[in-house]
Amino acid sequence: MSASRAAEFERAILGGDVVVFPSDTVYGLACDPESEAAVERLYELKGRAPEKAAAVMFFTQDAALEALPQLGERTRAALRALTPGGVTLLLPNPAGRFPLACRADPSTLGVRVVDVPVLRGVRLAVLQSSANPSGGADARTLAGVAPALRAGAGLLIDGGELPGVSSTVVDLRTYEADGRWQIVRQGLVESAAVAGSLGSDE
Repeated sequence: MSASRAAEFERAILGGDVVVFPSDTVYGLACDPESEAAVERLYELKGRAPEKAAAVMFFTQDAALEALPQLGERTRAALRALTPGGVTLLLPNPAGRFPLACRADPSTLGVRVVDVPVLRGVRLAVLQSSANPSGGADARTLAGVAPALRAGAGLLIDGGELPGVSSTVVDLRTYEADGRWQIVRQGLVESAAVAGSLGSDE
């Protein structure tokens, strides 16, 4: 079942659709990060301010590391230690990858790596944001996603009930140089768990 859903997800993304899908934290909206039309549609559906950045999500560590070869070894090790899981990593982006996600700050890329049972096998990167109207409550079930968002999506994928807490945002932009990191937003993963994975203090 997961293989067929993963294939359906990939077809929808490659076809330019916006998809409502389960992450490991809350329900999200996903689209092709390289398609200006799809990204614009996602932002319109959500009512997201055009200058606000979004994260790029990968469904395996290998896919993330392959897409971001410019990352240094220390940062790559941090990504391996912290993912997959309920964190968003703010990473340096000297190559300017995924500019439609970075928006006003092309030097910074937000990255998520998740393990979602129903979507195991997905090989694509997606631009993603939470499946709620901008400023609204996060959805922990598919039924909890706003009707307008469900109606506007090209595909809906049900992954059951999720934790319903957004990801913890960890700033690793200077980590390669000085080993320092900072939690920008506390979410599902506690700071102590981040510190344990990185082996250093915030």
